[in-house]
Parts: sequence; C-alpha cells; structure tokens
Amino acid sequence: MSIEAIVAVDNAWGIGNKGELLCRVRDDLKNFRSVTSGKTVILGSKTLSTFPNGQPLKNRRNIILSRREDYKVENAEVAHSAEEALSMIKEDENAVVIGGDSIYKLFLPYCERIYVTKFDITLPADAFFPNLDELGWKIESESEEFLSTPDDSPAGMKWKIVTYVKS
Repeated sequence: MSIEAIVAVDNAWGIGNKGELLCRVRDDLKNFRSVTSGKTVILGSKTLSTFPNGQPLKNRRNIILSRREDYKVENAEVAHSAEEALSMIKEDENAVVIGGDSIYKLFLPYCERIYVTKFDITLPADAFFPNLDELGWKIESESEEFLSTPDDSPAGMKWKIVTYVKS
C-alpha cells in the first residue's frame, strides 16, 4: 500500500478560504487529474461537497471520511476514521489524500510522498496545510516555474509543482 497526498498551497501554506480553493489554475487541475486518475482518493465530506454536484470523482475509487454514522454517498465508500479508511486500502493499491485540511493532517503520518503545487501569492485563507519545509520533508523534485493564464484565477501568477518525500 502506498499513501500519497496532493495539495495546492499559497506562500503561507494556505489551501482554502470559506470552503473554496484559493486559486483555480487549469494546468494545475490537469496535473491533479493525472496524479489521481485510476487511484483511490481519500477525502472529507466537506471537500466532496465542493465538487461539481457534490459527486465523487470519476475514474477513481473514492473513500469519504465522515463522523456521521448515517452518512452515505452513491458511487463512493464511507469510512468513519483514518484507521477504517486505511483498512479499506488493499496491499497493492495506491491511495492519494486530496483534502481538506483536517483530513490532510490526519493522514500526514501515513504519507510517503506529497505533490505540492506552490502558488507564488499570499491570499486570505482559513484552511492550511502543514509546512513540509519546517517538518523536515525532503524535496524530491521541482518543476519549472509556470505562469497562470488569463483564463485562470488569479491570472499572471507564478507557480510550480514540488514533490516532497518523507525524510
């Protein structure tokens, strides 16, 4: 079993504000699809509610965490604890944690690799990802620097993808 995470952060490691992503960059979303497609994704029920029509992601096995015992989601599996979610993952399966902030923090000790899109901007945020540089994670690779397009939000912002591995 392999547990990874994927996240997009601003300069202060902010990931969201009022239940929304801080930035929407088309090429970053393509990278998200590429990293997670065909894998198991682990997410919280609040994150699921931000998806189009509140539906699980296609072409992925979705494990949704919720404390509510009666919580059910069509085309997804529900777990009520990190331990339960981990027990649902097969030995040869790759799982990717995709949010939100409390789910990331819950699964961080189990992650071996984290794909971090770093947006070179600081925005108002009320949800944060732990600063991996301060926690001693090692940078495995770093992409070139990109510039968001006029169709992105915000436009003209520098960003890159940094892959961290547990030290």
